[in-house]
Amino acid sequence: MFTWGRSYFRLSAMPNPYTGTGNPYTRAEVRDRLHATLDRGEPIIAAGAGTGISAKFIERGGADLLIIYNSGRFRMSGHGSTAGLMAYGDANAVAMEIGEFEVLPVTKEIPVICGVHASDPRRRIWHHLLKVRDMGFSGINNFPTHAIVDGLFRQVLEETGMSVQHEIDMVSQAQHKGIDLFSIVYVATPEESRQMASAGADAIIAHVGCTTGGSIGVTGATCTLEEAAARTQAIIDAARTVRDDVIFLSHGGPISTPADAAYINEHTDAVGFVGASSLERMGVEQSLTDLTRAFKSIPCPAAKRR
Repeated sequence: MFTWGRSYFRLSAMPNPYTGTGNPYTRAEVRDRLHATLDRGEPIIAAGAGTGISAKFIERGGADLLIIYNSGRFRMSGHGSTAGLMAYGDANAVAMEIGEFEVLPVTKEIPVICGVHASDPRRRIWHHLLKVRDMGFSGINNFPTHAIVDGLFRQVLEETGMSVQHEIDMVSQAQHKGIDLFSIVYVATPEESRQMASAGADAIIAHVGCTTGGSIGVTGATCTLEEAAARTQAIIDAARTVRDDVIFLSHGGPISTPADAAYINEHTDAVGFVGASSLERMGVEQSLTDLTRAFKSIPCPAAKRR
């Protein structure tokens, strides 16, 4: 047994043996936490965080998971999240940096997930996963993901060795006993859902497109909420042909408010929602706008006496 103050737990168990709480959790412990949420009749809410202040208060709001990926930095710099799919920086390095210096130091108990660009040809992904674990992350997410790239460019990526298969392989590698990372992954099609379920993904997120709303959300490049529900259920049904223990969540497109997420939960077998722009960016946009306007409306008698 390991003793820290008044806390007693086995060395082989997480959470963190140095503090007695928080990251890194084992894969099984993250799953147990999420199933406990469902046992209470609550939805699972995962949130993207690009800054420490976002992470701190998302945790305070009761989210179940925090996901750190490079698009959070672009999003909180005022740019569209799709910038995370472009060659504007090292996606894997950015996610690790946000985790090490901003999020992990200020979160207390919520499991923190690291976005990994699995098709990066310059890295041995199994080796990078060891670094992710050592940093204190409790799981991985496949972002940037080539699953949401389509058309001719997707074909080019597949044919030139930067395929979604790397993301699927990463999920398998994450389960290695020396790594033991929880996996929560984006998919855009039923076939990708089947493949991720076969690889052992713990949670599958039905990604139905870039998020609408706010100052930099998409407008025309999206689907209806009804279409989003149908696509989400098709992704769920496909994975269930392989396994029945996967956790299913929704994300993106027109699912941008709590009411939208509730609609998806009520019309599909999804048990929760992953919000990035819809939680972090839009929460900041409106609250800062309203607060600034409130300050601008305060009385200023001395100004009139000048």
